[in-house]
Amino acid sequence: MAFFSAWLTVFAISLVAVVTPGPDFALTLRNSLAYSRRAGVYTAVGVGAGNLVHATYSLIGIGAVISKSILLFNILKWVGAAYLIYIGLKSLASRRIASTAENFEPQRNIEQWTAFRIGFLGNLLNPKATLFFLALFTQIVQPTTPILMQAIYGMTVAVVALLWFALVAVIISQRTLKRHILSFSHWLERLTGAALISLGLRLAVAEVSD
Repeated sequence: MAFFSAWLTVFAISLVAVVTPGPDFALTLRNSLAYSRRAGVYTAVGVGAGNLVHATYSLIGIGAVISKSILLFNILKWVGAAYLIYIGLKSLASRRIASTAENFEPQRNIEQWTAFRIGFLGNLLNPKATLFFLALFTQIVQPTTPILMQAIYGMTVAVVALLWFALVAVIISQRTLKRHILSFSHWLERLTGAALISLGLRLAVAEVSD
């Protein structure tokens, strides 16, 4: 029962964390609007994979090293901030997407691997994700916690993120919804780009204690 209670805690905290708008949400929203449902879903898969990496190294203690090293933290946050700003600047250059009455899908798309990479790197290069996982697992994982349960905790966070952002991608790319927003989706993409730049700048000045 203790393990089940701990798992419920991990699940609840993970759910609250993913539904709170942040870089992962902005990247998934951007790719779903700018490209396609498939691009959005693969972005979500990338986010989930990034969370799995965070969970893995946090559980084995590397996260503690990063959180205590000002140099490593700064390198990670600057790279992550630069990546978000880069994606944001690309979004600001968005143009109106042409469509036809028969096909409301954008006339541009990206490869599955590219969408996955955007979600994966956007999540992986966020040092606050490191601190989140470290804070979560130091409260939940005990010396007596079996390796299997630790793996389940890590998988839970990754799966929750994957399912939530995949749902976001599916909803925002619904044919009826997209038909109504396609004409001004480039403005939404630009707005998302501005949000990504803002998040990148905020990340660049983040402190370890934030």
